[in-house]
Parts: sequence; structure tokens; C-alpha cells
Amino acid sequence: MWHDKCAMKVGTDGVLLGAWCPTGTRILDVGTGSGLIARMLMQRCPEAEVEGIDIDEAAVEQARENGVKAFCSSLQNWQGSYDLVVSNPPYFRNSLKNPDKGRQTARHTDTLSYNELIAHSARLLKENGQLALILPAEAETEILQIAAQHALSCTRITRVYSKETKPARRVMMVFSRDNGITGYRYTEDKLVLEDEKGGRSAAYSELCREFYL
Repeated sequence: MWHDKCAMKVGTDGVLLGAWCPTGTRILDVGTGSGLIARMLMQRCPEAEVEGIDIDEAAVEQARENGVKAFCSSLQNWQGSYDLVVSNPPYFRNSLKNPDKGRQTARHTDTLSYNELIAHSARLLKENGQLALILPAEAETEILQIAAQHALSCTRITRVYSKETKPARRVMMVFSRDNGITGYRYTEDKLVLEDEKGGRSAAYSELCREFYL
């Protein structure tokens, strides 16, 4: 995977989401960057039609170099109908901005708030479509509340820990249309990335075994 032109480089969050999320026959990767998640889904589901969008022209060019059908567009302006919308979105808010404009856009929610992310993803989902996200653990309650406002119910949560003894650092979530059903309880599990010796845990290695050499 080439990522030299991208503000945000290939990282653990994207790898986790690309390996963990559900698949579909028509998939949209929002904020595709280098196209990492899109490429992983193309590998997992070769028959799927996978598209990526990003507002960074250099990132779109890079994603295309990596074999992704990528387009320069915001989520707010994008049209389509998808079985799966997946995103490792910008998530920093009210924090010191990086002087690099590209990294600032990629990392901060100024151009794509959580509410916009959920609302426009819901707009693009087919009736039985799903939305999959990876976010900071502290955003979990807020995201659940926003999703409910847009008639999306959480069906699965995996909380990600760097070590067993530390608080969760990320949360991966899957949503689908609630179709008027209330009180549904999502399944919950956890993923610890490091073992006692500081190497990759068995669970992490198993999840990503098709993608790491």
C-alpha cells in the first residue's frame, strides 16, 4: 500500500476496521485516504463493488494508485445506495490543530461532524444496509445517541484495548436501520491488541492474519 501522498498514513485503526467490519455487494469507504480499508474489503469480498471518497485530491490520487475506485467528494455531496458504508473518520475536536493543512483536515471533525457522518451515511444506506465505524472510545455514548436520532440501531460493538490493564482506546460499531424496532440490544465484545510480552495478541493476529505478513 502506497501512502506517501496522504496526510494520514496507514495505521492500526484502519487495519482493524477493514478486517473487522461486515461486507456487502456495494460498499462505500468514506474518507478513504490511501484506500486501505477499501483495498482490504476488495480482498475480503472480491465480487463487491467498492468505492472510496475523500475531499483530499492527493489522497484520491493515491487511492487510485492503490487500485481503488476513488472520487474527490465530500460525504455531504455524495449520492448512491450502498449495502455498507464504512469509515475511519476524523475525530479530533477542540484540540490543538496540526499546522499541516492536510493532516488537520484528515484528523479534525471541522469538515465532517459526527452528526453529518451519521446523517449522510444513513441517507446512502439501502434498506438492509449497514454502517461501520471506528472512533475514540469516549465517543461511544454520543454516537449511539446521534444514530438513534437517524433511525439507526447499533447491532455490534467491539471495544479496543492496547493492553488488558488499560482503558479502551477505540470502539468499533456497526449500525443498521431500526425499522421501527426499539429496545434492540447490541452484542458486545472486546479486542486487546498486545499480549503480556508486548507483542500482538492472539486475537489481534487472528483478526488481521490475511493482511499482515
